[in-house]
Amino acid sequence: MLKKAGEKPIKKYEKIERKPPKGYDSANDFFESVFMDKDMIWMGQNTNHLVGDVIADAMADCALEKEYCKYPPPEGFSKLKSLILEDLGFENMEVFLTAGATESLFLCMNALLNPEDNVITCDPGYLIIGTFADRFADEVKYIPIYNKECNYKMTPSLVRDYIDDNTKLIVLIDPLNPLGVCYTEDEIKEFAQIAIENDIYLLHDVTYKDFAHEHFLAANYAPDNTLTAYSFSKIFGMAGARIGGVISNKNIIDSIKNVVVNDLGVNIISQAGAIKGLQTKGEWINEVREISFHNQKLIKEAVDKIDGIFLPVYPSDANMMVIDVSQAGINPKDLSEYLIERKLFTREGEYTSKLFGDKYLRISFSIPTNEIEVFCKELPKAIEALRKN
Repeated sequence: MLKKAGEKPIKKYEKIERKPPKGYDSANDFFESVFMDKDMIWMGQNTNHLVGDVIADAMADCALEKEYCKYPPPEGFSKLKSLILEDLGFENMEVFLTAGATESLFLCMNALLNPEDNVITCDPGYLIIGTFADRFADEVKYIPIYNKECNYKMTPSLVRDYIDDNTKLIVLIDPLNPLGVCYTEDEIKEFAQIAIENDIYLLHDVTYKDFAHEHFLAANYAPDNTLTAYSFSKIFGMAGARIGGVISNKNIIDSIKNVVVNDLGVNIISQAGAIKGLQTKGEWINEVREISFHNQKLIKEAVDKIDGIFLPVYPSDANMMVIDVSQAGINPKDLSEYLIERKLFTREGEYTSKLFGDKYLRISFSIPTNEIEVFCKELPKAIEALRKN
């Protein structure tokens, strides 16, 4: 801890470098190699490859008209913000646009947390949230949820066990990356009540909400305590366009604006695609959902035929799930490396869990069904080959 005279202690951090995959000098070299391989089946980053050309055409038109020569409004186009509120069914709320929901999460942590605070989140989960929180708060409390007793999710009861006088923020990723669990309306109501009773914030990350069979928004029950993180990366298939936002009441959004670095606005081409995506969502979302539901059913059938592996959560309410391979005596990292040699990009569990990462492989399935069929054909071969070794 470093401390300046008369100030609260601040923390000094160094970026923690992940060990690069075998054969690569850095993680970035690996991802670039995977990205450039046009034959690679993309199941490793929860991206959606099922939306048609309507969003792409809108972005292409924006580029051809050279709109990118001008700066966009610094807080985004009002039309886009209005469409986001309409999509969520919110009234009397404000939208702040960001370069993806991950930036929204960082800004929320920066704006709300103080050095004496603690944050509650879960493991498995989106680990970068804890990394962000740890920069500004005293402690990040990780609730272990990889077990049947809590149905693989962070229950209100567990949160009550972890909360204390210094808790400032509860992070609720819903549906949850990587497990695909989702919360019932009663659970969301109870989380909201916890936030109200303790006068704390609830950060509700709804990045994967449109893949869920049913989904409920915490801001409907605790509007003065909730920040909703919104993303265009997943259901809209715009991961590379980097656009998202945070939605809350005016006071909270004003506090977020105070810590913003990018005061020249969000990518104008991305905003054009986001506007068109929201305007046309009703035309294509059912097909995306139906294909995704069907694809995970095919994966379930394939997994059930292989001894020693299983799906902890099925059906998934996101566009990803995990395959537990621990009973087969297989390291998920070895499995990921085996599959990528066969043009199947997946992710080992350590990316999303410090406690349970050696147990599972994470895969996403919002891709064409013929590619899922390739995975289902290669999975048993991979398990058998690694089991022998």
